[in-house]
Amino acid sequence: MSSTAPEIVPLFATPLVTFDVPEAATLNSELRRVIIEREKTHPTTQHSNLGGWQSSWDMDRWGGAPAIKLMAVGRNVANRVTTDRKGNAGSGPHPGFFAVTWHGNMWANVNRSGHGNEFHSHPGAFWSGVYYVDDGGIDADPSLGGELEFMDPRGPLPAMNAPHLGYAMPGGLTAGATERIRPRAGRLVMFPAWMIHQVRPYNGTAERISIAFNLSL
Repeated sequence: MSSTAPEIVPLFATPLVTFDVPEAATLNSELRRVIIEREKTHPTTQHSNLGGWQSSWDMDRWGGAPAIKLMAVGRNVANRVTTDRKGNAGSGPHPGFFAVTWHGNMWANVNRSGHGNEFHSHPGAFWSGVYYVDDGGIDADPSLGGELEFMDPRGPLPAMNAPHLGYAMPGGLTAGATERIRPRAGRLVMFPAWMIHQVRPYNGTAERISIAFNLSL
């Protein structure tokens, strides 16, 4: 047999974007203050949340300067990871770029012990994202749960015939199952809005505070 190794090409890959926001400590302090004050004066909305508090979806209007700054970061990251179908990059002033205007909305989430979110998607958006203001100690102690969990968009199909087998490539061991992302304060996670996801129950004694957002055209 030839000694040449077989090549594996990941067809139809699904992007998951992570970005650690610079100088996040100061931004998180401001966001936390705004969110906790809002929680005291406004009841929770009810969507996918299983317990906890979720704000209205207009945080860009009531969140002040830190919320506007975070949304700008999300738009900038989206521009860096989006192309047109010819491979041209996002918004820019010279040839090789295409113009796109992202319309965004955002909301805050506060989860305490036992709280989570059931599986859902975000219809009507292109990118969705979550930013972690406070990971509630999860990054240091994974046993606290509270991970962001994504379902394979193919459902259980890749594991139906031989559930004990996987694929020898990155991500190949969870085909037909789920992938989990552990929260970390200051980290932004972005993904296609059609991806079905949930937040696993948080088992800590602190507060897991996040901001979710959508970007549409």
